[in-house]
Amino acid sequence: MTSTIHYGLLIALAIALVVAAFTDIRRRQIDNWLNAAIALGAPLFWWSSGLTLWPEVALQLGVALAAFALLAGLFALKMMGGGDVKLLTVLALWIRPDIFVHLLIVMAIAGGVLTIVMGVWHIMRRQRDRLAIPYGVAIAFGGLWVLYFNLFPAAATAAAAQ
Repeated sequence: MTSTIHYGLLIALAIALVVAAFTDIRRRQIDNWLNAAIALGAPLFWWSSGLTLWPEVALQLGVALAAFALLAGLFALKMMGGGDVKLLTVLALWIRPDIFVHLLIVMAIAGGVLTIVMGVWHIMRRQRDRLAIPYGVAIAFGGLWVLYFNLFPAAATAAAAQ
């Protein structure tokens, strides 16, 4: 039963990431309720994953805290939005530290492509206002990439074994 819950939680996280991407495209905002829901799902995910409080859960919390501290600095420098900071922080609660690095790499590549596409679109429309990049799209893409290639196969195998 825990593998079914585990798989269901991963699907819920994937849906939440898609919602975050769409709201960021539409309103340039990632809602606090969505980030809170993702954060509140993390302890259930830890339980369904069989993580021990020490050192595994402590490590997840430590990486999330470190991510928040670094990203809050970027927010203070106006280099990143608050919703983006919160979304990456709550994703750190779900994704193992070694895989979180993969998320950051994929997110950076997707963010670069997104910036180029938005820049070209901005120039073509001859808009003079400040270019706003919905970076939640890149974060969601990185999260979905990591879920698909790292977490779903393991969850599907465990669910099939029961």
